[in-house]
Amino acid sequence: MAFRSADQIIHKAAWLYYTHGLRQDEVAQRLGISRASVALHLRRAREAGIVNISTSTDLFRADMMARRLEDASGLDGVWLSREGDFSPDAASEIPKLAASVFLEMVGNGDRVGVAWGRTIYAIADVMSHADLRDVTVVELCGNLGSPYAYRPDQCIMEIARRLNARGLNFYAPLVLSSERLAGELRAEPVIREQLERVSECDLALFTVGTLDEDSHAVRCGALGRQELAKLRSMGAVGVIAGQVIAADGTQLDCDYNRRVISADFDAVKAIPKRLMVVQEDEKFEPLLAAINGRFATHLVLTARMAARLLERANVAAGVETPAPASA
Repeated sequence: MAFRSADQIIHKAAWLYYTHGLRQDEVAQRLGISRASVALHLRRAREAGIVNISTSTDLFRADMMARRLEDASGLDGVWLSREGDFSPDAASEIPKLAASVFLEMVGNGDRVGVAWGRTIYAIADVMSHADLRDVTVVELCGNLGSPYAYRPDQCIMEIARRLNARGLNFYAPLVLSSERLAGELRAEPVIREQLERVSECDLALFTVGTLDEDSHAVRCGALGRQELAKLRSMGAVGVIAGQVIAADGTQLDCDYNRRVISADFDAVKAIPKRLMVVQEDEKFEPLLAAINGRFATHLVLTARMAARLLERANVAAGVETPAPASA
C-alpha cells in the first residue's frame, strides 16, 4: 500500500496524538510542523475515519521492506518500526505498535492464546481498552515467579482486562523436577483439557526468547546456568512458550523440554493467526529459528531486524541485498 506524503503526515500526527497521548504542540515539535497544521491534520483524520488504531498501523505495513520480508519468509503480515518518525529508538515503539496490531487481529468471540515474556508484559502495559464480547484469553504455558512488575498469570489477566475478556490462567509450574512428575501433571484432567484446547484458539500472541544469562527463562528461574550451558552445547538457540528450540525451529530433544508444562508446538501451529513480537536486536538468531520453524503468521519487529533477516535470506539465495528504503 503506497502512502502519499500528505497521507503520511496525517497518519503520523494521528498516531502520536491518539496513541501516544502527546499534546498538539508536542506533535508539532516531533513532526517539525506548526500547531495549526497538527490541528488541521487531526481534523482531516477524523473526517476520513482514520483515527482508529486499525488504520494507523497501515503506515507501519506500507514499508517496502515489510513487503519483501513477507515474500521472503512466507508471513501473512509484517509491521516495522523505524527510528525517527515516532521515537529516537525503534525498539521502544514495538510494544505500542504490537498492541495496536493485536487489537486489529482479535475479534468478538475469539479464543486468544498468550505466552508470557518480557515483551508481552510491555504490550499488556500499553494496550488500549477494547469493548469486545465473548473473548477468552488463555495462557499457553505454566507459571513461574517473575522479577518484573507482575507475574505471568497477572500478565494474562491484564490483557484480558484490556479486552473486556475472560482470563484463563495455567495454574501449573512451567518446569517440574522430573519427567515423571511432568507426565503426571499433564494427565490431570484440568491441565489435560487446557493443553488439548490450545489448537481451538483463533489467535496467539507470543515472543521468542534468548538463551543467555540475562534471558527471561534464566531470570525467572526456569533455567539454571549450568543447564543453560548444556542446552546451548546441544544446539538450543531460543525459547518459545517456555520450550527451547534449535536453529531449524524444531523442539530440542532434551530433558528440560520433557519437564516443561506447555502447549504442544503442533497445537500452537494449528492456531490460524499467530502474532510474534520481537523487540530486542539480540533476538536475531532465536527469531530466525522461529521463522524457520513456521511459528508465526504475523510479525512485528524493527526495521533493523528486518534488514538483517533479508540480508540473511539474500545471502542464502545468492542475490544482492537491496538498499534499505528511507524512513
